Amino acid sequence: MIQGSWRALMWIGLSELCALSLWFSASVIAPELIEVWSLSSNSEAWLSASVPIGFVIGALFSSYFGVADRFNPRKVFATSAFLGAILNASLILVDSAFFGVLLRILTGITLAGVYPVAVKILSQWFPKNRGFAIGILIAALTLGSSLPHFVVIFFSSLNWKFVIICSSVLALLSALVVTFILEDTPVKSKRLPFSLKLIKKVVVNKPVMLANYGYFGHMWELYAMWTWLPAFLAASFSTYSPATPHWFIALSSFISIGIAGGIGCIAGGLISDKIGRANLTIMSMLISAICSILIGFTFGQFIWLTLIIAIIWGMSVISDSAQFSAAVSEIAEVDYVGTALTFQMCIGFLLTIFSINLIPIIQRIVGWEWVFSVLAIGPVLGIVFMIKYRRYE
Repeated sequence: MIQGSWRALMWIGLSELCALSLWFSASVIAPELIEVWSLSSNSEAWLSASVPIGFVIGALFSSYFGVADRFNPRKVFATSAFLGAILNASLILVDSAFFGVLLRILTGITLAGVYPVAVKILSQWFPKNRGFAIGILIAALTLGSSLPHFVVIFFSSLNWKFVIICSSVLALLSALVVTFILEDTPVKSKRLPFSLKLIKKVVVNKPVMLANYGYFGHMWELYAMWTWLPAFLAASFSTYSPATPHWFIALSSFISIGIAGGIGCIAGGLISDKIGRANLTIMSMLISAICSILIGFTFGQFIWLTLIIAIIWGMSVISDSAQFSAAVSEIAEVDYVGTALTFQMCIGFLLTIFSINLIPIIQRIVGWEWVFSVLAIGPVLGIVFMIKYRRYE
């Protein structure tokens, strides 16, 4: 069982990495899509915000109807990845912003059958001591989300459609791996249903809500940072050296978000076992808040200085992600833990829609030097709530 569990973790992590490349597949080619779809500057943020909108819709639907409990979760994952690949590939056929954003929303819906379902499959393979395994899974999610930045390095001088096709092929590969290589787990986990009637129990449970508030602050920062850091790096590097090649900017984004984030996830899981979940989240959010403020002072300065802070930010902004869900799953009563986790995830991703769209508005007012300071609000408030939560650990 143990050997099979770690083998399953390897295939689940690889599949998650490949499938999550769909998340930012359109964002990395935003300049091209803006021209093709005649998007206004105010509409650019919706290329990324549309995916979390779909994700929230899909997560609510899947949780309410217990899709991963009624059907084989491995098949749900594979089907979702396959449909996501088809919807993503369809972007190369549309020439209007309406249908493009609609396809991104639908892609987000399919990803709700990938990430949460992968967590369920993992919980079946690791009924106990799953902290490190979840850290590996979140690392795969982080690396996969940033993968389009790596792909664009090779196709930046070619047609933008190659980036879309490549991410779709990766998602198809994910579906194939889960279908034909990943085995069904011999242990079935209990169903954790979502119920609107149980939300009141979640809201009145003080420690659960403190952990949720910490997560909300974390999510306010996370996806807005992932979405707009590449644009910041492009503007900063070009200001310092107009001759900075596009591939270097894309590689810097991939390293800062994907590589550094993946390392941060694994390190966060290991450190939390030693110092506690609350302390790890407090430390991570403190570092990420400081980075979100400091990085603006490096705008247009030495590229290496900007990159160092971006890498530290990339590590800290995601290193605590798994701990909030773990905290809720441990504190919430068993009859409504599924509702509590769904509530946490949906509200958190709804917040990302606002922060993603807020950044370009604030940037036009205060410039790149100060815009990311707005994101520091989330982790600062998150720290306050997690300090209060710490007494319940």
